[in-house]
Amino acid sequence: MNSFPHQLIYQSNGSSNGPVSPVHSPTHTPSPPTTSPGQTSPLSYPVSHGVPAIYSGGNMLFPFQSKLQPKLQSPLNHAFASHSLLNQNSGPPGQSLMQQTNMTVSQSHALSVTNTPHWQSQLSYYAICRNSNSPHHHARQAAAAARNSNLGNLGSSAIAITDPNNPNKPPLNGILPKKEKEANGEKQDQPFQQWMTIDLGGMGLKNISKELFHYNFLTTLYINHNNLTYVSSEISKLRNLTILDISGNKLSVLPPELGMLTNLRELLLFDNLLVNIPFELGTLYQLETLGLEGNVGLNDTIKSILQKDGTAAVIQFLRDNCQVPPRPIERDWIMLENEAGGDRDTFTLLCYNILCEKYATTQLYGYTPVWALEWDYRKELIMSEVLSYNADIVCLQEVDTAQYDEYFKDTFHNHGGYDSVYWPKSRAKTMADWEKKSVDGCATFYKSSKYQLIDKQLIEFNQVALQRPDFKKTDDMFNRVITKDNIAIVTLLENKETLSRVIVVNCHIHWDPTYADVKLVQVAMLMDELDKLAQKWCTNNSPYNYTSPQKISTIICGDFNSTPDSGVYEFLTRGIIRQDHDDFGDHRYGTYTSEGLSHKLSLKSAYSNIEELPFTNFTPSFTGVIDYVWYSTNTLSVTGLLGGIDKEYLTKMVGFPNAHFPSDHIVILAEFRVKPPQTIPQPPQFGLSSSGLQRRFNSSQLNSRR
Repeated sequence: MNSFPHQLIYQSNGSSNGPVSPVHSPTHTPSPPTTSPGQTSPLSYPVSHGVPAIYSGGNMLFPFQSKLQPKLQSPLNHAFASHSLLNQNSGPPGQSLMQQTNMTVSQSHALSVTNTPHWQSQLSYYAICRNSNSPHHHARQAAAAARNSNLGNLGSSAIAITDPNNPNKPPLNGILPKKEKEANGEKQDQPFQQWMTIDLGGMGLKNISKELFHYNFLTTLYINHNNLTYVSSEISKLRNLTILDISGNKLSVLPPELGMLTNLRELLLFDNLLVNIPFELGTLYQLETLGLEGNVGLNDTIKSILQKDGTAAVIQFLRDNCQVPPRPIERDWIMLENEAGGDRDTFTLLCYNILCEKYATTQLYGYTPVWALEWDYRKELIMSEVLSYNADIVCLQEVDTAQYDEYFKDTFHNHGGYDSVYWPKSRAKTMADWEKKSVDGCATFYKSSKYQLIDKQLIEFNQVALQRPDFKKTDDMFNRVITKDNIAIVTLLENKETLSRVIVVNCHIHWDPTYADVKLVQVAMLMDELDKLAQKWCTNNSPYNYTSPQKISTIICGDFNSTPDSGVYEFLTRGIIRQDHDDFGDHRYGTYTSEGLSHKLSLKSAYSNIEELPFTNFTPSFTGVIDYVWYSTNTLSVTGLLGGIDKEYLTKMVGFPNAHFPSDHIVILAEFRVKPPQTIPQPPQFGLSSSGLQRRFNSSQLNSRR
């Protein structure tokens, strides 16, 4: 087995690359306590300015003053005082305990914890770790195991080591990749071993080259039993690591950036010189083993929690007592056109999946402090952010029935002047009244001073599927489509001043990535139903001459749970999808999979005018764009868009929600101008033709004879 080239991985102290400065854990300042938020809404408390904010002491946590146009930043008649969670005088109890490094544990307690399963597991790992201090111990063990197994008969165990920055460069150890072997006509059954583990243990290293951190495909890294006094913050680039062993070194501090390695299952830090653990490691929500034994000066609080309750309890303690990070800078407002038409011809629309209360659990969002997941905390951040943008139309997803009835409906009306339309998902119809309160749905709010509601309609995708005769003979319809209770709500709004109308569709498409076919079918049914509604809403009694569905301004927005390379995006943009599209797979859905899909609208994603945002959903397991605002290009134009989140801020975040962002989604906001109505050209009138004049002359002659 070829050894990894040492010069690529480490450097001796004083080499040409120079030593790397150690990264120290920052001093922790007071952070939100772990108590639940207060029940009293801060809406009743005014602050000295007209811009809503959430405060931590004297520092605003979420910026609501932005570079939006003044009409989007009109003074609001509400304001938010300091949130009860963030009023801190003495700091959280957790951090004060961490600072008491001289705190002693009673002898009886010390005797009791030695018998806990957590502590026995810790000691077992510790013993194994101490026995792995020889050079390349883990690699040698793996090689020995391979020789003794059937895998040893398959061929060479040599590893092809390539430069991650230049994949086309020849392998460092002369092993050809499988693709090149096939091109050279060699046997295709040659083994091709992919490697994701590096073992640099027991080598006496004093420094680790930063080149190592370019290998972001690594899942296991052993740098144990060396002479390291620090670990570079660039280790945060190794996001796929599940095992990291830094035991048996001389570390006195850890880089807080270790908290970015959210895939870690084992973090072994035995036999170092650690006193404190960075609170930022509280984001390691998947960590199963945290090895800390052998750090003689380790803080008693951490050691006591680890001995008594294990790794998960330590991570929870660190997570819930971590300081609130600095707030992000405000999001830019991107102007695309000058507003020559004025306010009467423009409107703004905001779309936001707010993360339903029942979905915001520590099981799904284990990297988020418990206090930041509390609904009483999140709902006021949601409300203050949405109201601060002062959009004319607001489309929210994942609004549960109880919160709409008890909070959102009246608060939006009283503090923003909004009327609203709401429907829960289809399953609510089969539930008792007390059960349906927890069912989420979609809510559309509109400024009552600007718009009047002409009509509204609920689209239940499973019910539409049942009514299609071409679906009734397909098993996939029963097994895959009808079992999903996603909905869309459609509203027809009329501008009270200009009498222009706009159809607003607010939808939430099925979430599961393994059901790409269902997503495509749901959107296809949405477009079919929308065409029927638009036909019904056509009218001649308007200066805009809405004689066909294509003439009515249309917005389709929501959480589509589909990326820009999906069939859903392609269908809405191009207006057509082949019947054998990859997203259908081998499933059958009547004419959709025998003839293909099509719709008549000319649609475009609002953000595609500047290229889609880097993401609208941000979690450790997924970061991408799945929320959109589509508009009819023949009747509307985009004049402005809300920009993305500060990139520098994101480098220190593992995902949302957090103290500043109350949902795993972000707000998307666009401003539109209604294009002037296109009058139907009349044929030119040039007077009577010569034949007409002759007919008139003959008629007059006939009358004179009479």
